[in-house]
Order: sequence, then C-alpha cells, then structure tokens
Amino acid sequence: MKANNADLWSGLALGGLGVYIITQAWRWEYLGPDGPGPGFFPLWYGVVMTGLSLALVALSLKNQAAVDWSGARRAFATWGAIALAAAALKWVGFLVCFAALTFFIVAVMYRRPLKVAATVAVALAAGFYLVFPLALGVKLP
Repeated sequence: MKANNADLWSGLALGGLGVYIITQAWRWEYLGPDGPGPGFFPLWYGVVMTGLSLALVALSLKNQAAVDWSGARRAFATWGAIALAAAALKWVGFLVCFAALTFFIVAVMYRRPLKVAATVAVALAAGFYLVFPLALGVKLP
C-alpha cells in the first residue's frame, strides 16, 4: 500500500499544530463569568484541527492515488498573498491590505477582468468599513 505522501505529511504537520494549540489553550481560562473565556475558541479549534488531520492521515494511508500537484502553485500563490497582506497590515492598514488581497484573488486566482476585480475589492473594503467602524464602532487595524 502506497500512501499519498503530500496528504500524509501535511496531515501529520497539521495534527502536530492542532496538538500544540490544544496544549496552549488548555492553560487559558475556558469559561469566565461573562461566558466563554480566551481558551474556549482555540481549544475547540485545536480539537477540530487534530481530528480532521487524523482523518486526512487515515485517508492518505487508505488511498493509493498519486499526488496531484496541478493546483499547488495557485495554492502557494494565495498563501503568499495572504502572508504579504498580513505583513503589510501595520504599514498600510486593514482596508488597503484587504482590498489588495481581494483584487489579487479575483484577478489572478479567479482570472476575472481587472475592472471586475477592482469593483469587488473596493465594494468589499467599503462594506467592511460600513459595518465595523461606522455601524458597530469597532476600529479596524
């Protein structure tokens, strides 16, 4: 039986990350007097991540399919764009980073016309601005 190496190794890595998240979240308050504490969401996130990672490992050991790398370049490009947007967040602000990331995903990943990508990017950034700072009074980074 030949395992799907990409799924096997990514499942093991994500499972390790899930276990790490669980061990860190375990130290935080789970429930406070006002409801869920800071450890509530990360704990359950780690539990779900670990469970899904184990399922991925099990499926990779069961399946004998070869690795399909055709979408890997696009996935890595999207990951890189998200990382770049996160790194630039302090300097240019959330709205600009979000609009640029949205433009990249729509124009490059979904291969839509630049006019469509620009419209979607501006509309979504404006939507975030209308909902959070204006309607809810929450500052965006």
